Amino acid sequence: MGIADRIAMIHRVHPWSSQAFLVLGLLIAATRAQAQTKLEIDPAKTEVQFTLEATLHSVHGTFHARRSALTFDSSSGSLTGEIVVDAKSGDSGNGMRDRKMHKDVLESDSYPEISFRPDRVEGTISGQGKSSVKVHGMFRIHGVDREITVPAEVEMAPDLWTAAVHFTVPYAKWGMKNPSTLFLHVSDSVGIDLVVAGNVIQHDATSRNASQ
Repeated sequence: MGIADRIAMIHRVHPWSSQAFLVLGLLIAATRAQAQTKLEIDPAKTEVQFTLEATLHSVHGTFHARRSALTFDSSSGSLTGEIVVDAKSGDSGNGMRDRKMHKDVLESDSYPEISFRPDRVEGTISGQGKSSVKVHGMFRIHGVDREITVPAEVEMAPDLWTAAVHFTVPYAKWGMKNPSTLFLHVSDSVGIDLVVAGNVIQHDATSRNASQ
């Protein structure tokens, strides 16, 4: 007996049942729609900092974010979209060192973008206030995708949101050149601190209701 036949049989025995199923389905759909939130990322409020440990001192620098947007579904934990960073914008404040970084390590002429494409949140993000979660997704650097899970501190407000993420990129292990010289040795991994901020620009259910 198929699903349609079963529903028809239930309806004959309990005429109210199919109406109850319909109402329940609509409520579930509405709840899922309300849970989906589109998050705008403001590049001007987004910072990407890197730290590379060296023999005599630590090297600090920054990258700039490009186009980015995310959509979060709190009912399933799904987080989709992309955060894109301009690889060519990498700047440590030393021209000679930066030219070496772009030419020999990042090869930014050939790989001009670094990106993170999340797919899910592990943990619960509160609709208001701060939450500690982990974010899983694909990190692309030097033309290769790597699966990572990173800790994130997220703060939500009615129309604003921020997230702070820290993780380590083992660039030498991932096939990029270590720029160490005879007299200066640097770590084969680099620490990344990403601070993302922007606006909550769309709640799907609210948008649909407003358009009706």
